[in-house]
Amino acid sequence: MKLYQSDRAPNPRRVRIFMAEKGLDLGNMEIINLDLVAGENLSADYRRKDPMCGVPTLELDDGTCISESVAISRYFEEIQPEPALMGRDAKSKAAIEMWNRRMELKLLLPVALAFRNISRAFADREKCSKEFGEISLERATKMFTFLDQHLANNDYIAGDDFSIADITALCAVDFARVVKLRIGEDQPHLKRWHDAVSARDSAKA
Repeated sequence: MKLYQSDRAPNPRRVRIFMAEKGLDLGNMEIINLDLVAGENLSADYRRKDPMCGVPTLELDDGTCISESVAISRYFEEIQPEPALMGRDAKSKAAIEMWNRRMELKLLLPVALAFRNISRAFADREKCSKEFGEISLERATKMFTFLDQHLANNDYIAGDDFSIADITALCAVDFARVVKLRIGEDQPHLKRWHDAVSARDSAKA
């Protein structure tokens, strides 16, 4: 198998953490790092693997290519069911899917949009708006507040157990540093959660 990724991007990190939690060894996989700023993900060769030109993409031994972090994680969940990171029954699977989707749309996406529009890192290939970047940053900031309140009564994002929703949230919170968004002193529950998930061995993947 081959994993096309970028060390600094949050979505590939989500997959690396997921694999580490599963006990899957990245050392047994060929890792191809792409320079996103240089546009290596826009090459004709990579476009044949993922026409959307995103990272990560998992290429299986038979040539099948799977893109999108959750889709890749689902593949690993199916071939390595334990520990379960996407739920064990209908109720827990639905709850985790709900919370992971919220972490993607309400936290990771606003952080990413703030970064792309404020930093203008990809201004050579997309239109940027500083105003929209600031709006996105404001939305992400409000989500930090929401999560602090949510985690006052929950050990993890989706309830009692660590799941893919925590992986997505961790990567989003850590990536938010690029837009100078950090956990505040008035957000003790979010800090408690962040300290706990950051201490897991998988967080270093």
